Amino acid sequence: MRDVLAHVRPWYGERFALATVIDTFRSAPRQPGASMAVSGNGVAVGSVSGGCVEADVYAVAQEVIKTGVPTVRRYGVSDDDVFAIGLTCGGVIEVLVEPIDRASFAEFETVAAAIESGRPIAVATVVTAGEGLGRRLVVELDGVTGSLGDPGLDAAVVEDAVGMLGNGSTAIKQYGAHGECRRTEVSVFVQAFTPPPRMFVFGAIDFAAAVARVGKFLGYHVTVCDARAVFATRARFPEADEVVVDWPHRFLAGAIDQVDRRTALCVLTHDPKFDVPLLELALRTDAGYIGAMGSRRTHDDRLARLRSAGVTEDELARLTSPTGLDLGARTPEETAISIAAEIIATRSAASARPLSTTSGRIHGGTNELVTSA
Repeated sequence: MRDVLAHVRPWYGERFALATVIDTFRSAPRQPGASMAVSGNGVAVGSVSGGCVEADVYAVAQEVIKTGVPTVRRYGVSDDDVFAIGLTCGGVIEVLVEPIDRASFAEFETVAAAIESGRPIAVATVVTAGEGLGRRLVVELDGVTGSLGDPGLDAAVVEDAVGMLGNGSTAIKQYGAHGECRRTEVSVFVQAFTPPPRMFVFGAIDFAAAVARVGKFLGYHVTVCDARAVFATRARFPEADEVVVDWPHRFLAGAIDQVDRRTALCVLTHDPKFDVPLLELALRTDAGYIGAMGSRRTHDDRLARLRSAGVTEDELARLTSPTGLDLGARTPEETAISIAAEIIATRSAASARPLSTTSGRIHGGTNELVTSA
């Protein structure tokens, strides 16, 4: 819902339909949480498949607006019929299409406000066909509203949802009718909305400006930090969420509680007086990506200095340096793309090889950035 929220929030009050990908199989084009919305007067925003099945989802959404009854549709591989509805990519997706209005989703404004403010919140919806389809539970760290129809089921889902808020995951969970584990009678789609992942860019240089732009494009909350006030300015980094004038290691020490395994740390200063104390601290955080810019000579010197500072080999193994993939990048923009590509590949545990040389699923990996959904 996050991707269409700005469009649909003004619609709330009149009934509209929200279509959400709840499960995928094989090489599906969009991940769980991807959404498309249709207003009462026929305006459509968002996407659930990149174009393959949107026309049918649009028709289903219009019917849901009329009836007020939610439904789940599965779309698989289309056949040779030019009029067939399906996915050309060979994947399968399941889509929940539900009515949204004040009667059916009284907590919508609470959810929308939480998403916009970055407050963690999870929405759990029954997606099993039958009387309970569409029942909803909203879970925050300090409270729960709504019900899925059974106290035991509610308790089990709340426990799972709180855990999913911790890692920003979105998925279908299965339970018994009263919340029993290892049962499959009830399927519940739990969509966890967490604050955007953070990208810290150290070094207020032209390359940093390009990295900040691409980081913002990818959905990161971007902070640029440099000790030199003349370079670390809002005018030079308009796309960044924050521009901080401070010694990098001192700033990171104060922001350590904001670093988790979704965080990307991009060290672009290639100056040992900044790099070494910063990386000494960074390599002991939970950051999922730690990359440092510089030549191979700079890298070798940096490693020697870090070893002398007491950084272990296991800690050094977490450092990606020189940062970026081998794309032949020369300009700041090209370099930023190579760094961003490496961040995505690292996050997804992907090979970063050309797709033309690989086999199997195209949309694979464990991408957790957009599962903030």
